[in-house]
Amino acid sequence: MKLKTSKLRLALAVAACAALAGCGLFWDDPYVTVTPSALNWVEIHYYNAQFEPIRRVNLRVNGAGMVEVKSGTSRLVSDNFAKDYDSATWDDVYEQRINVDPQHVVDLFQGLVNKGLFDKDKIFTSTKTPSPGRFVAVRANIDNKTYSEPKNQYEEDPELAELLHNMILEFRRPVLGRRPRQ
Repeated sequence: MKLKTSKLRLALAVAACAALAGCGLFWDDPYVTVTPSALNWVEIHYYNAQFEPIRRVNLRVNGAGMVEVKSGTSRLVSDNFAKDYDSATWDDVYEQRINVDPQHVVDLFQGLVNKGLFDKDKIFTSTKTPSPGRFVAVRANIDNKTYSEPKNQYEEDPELAELLHNMILEFRRPVLGRRPRQ
């Protein structure tokens, strides 16, 4: 009986040490300090369905300071492999590439991390009312932490959604020389 008890205690001690030493899931901190890296990136998809046809914006920012903005009503804005080439809005795609200071990108990424982009344990952030025709989703890889949920952030986390929308507004500048659409 004494041998069984000592084996059981030894097994429990080994299991506890393994859980504490090698399993990092228990103390994975979602609020990290962002380091400058060209491997960091964020991609934001925004749709405004309050207008017909639907207005779309796709923003991709990488850690080296390269920003790509696609906007328009075509499905090509959010899907490079769209097949509806006979659509009336097929050619309504505007693409813009901007180079910004990588430190500014680190600050933007840090703002997303501070708003809880990677915090899976956030509670009391979702709303009970659906978003009125607006949709924003985000995919990200920042310092080897990834987020890729196709959820509408206006319904899941309205504060994060507003930050994402502000990022889109920051980089969606009018192109000089282009006439406003009627």
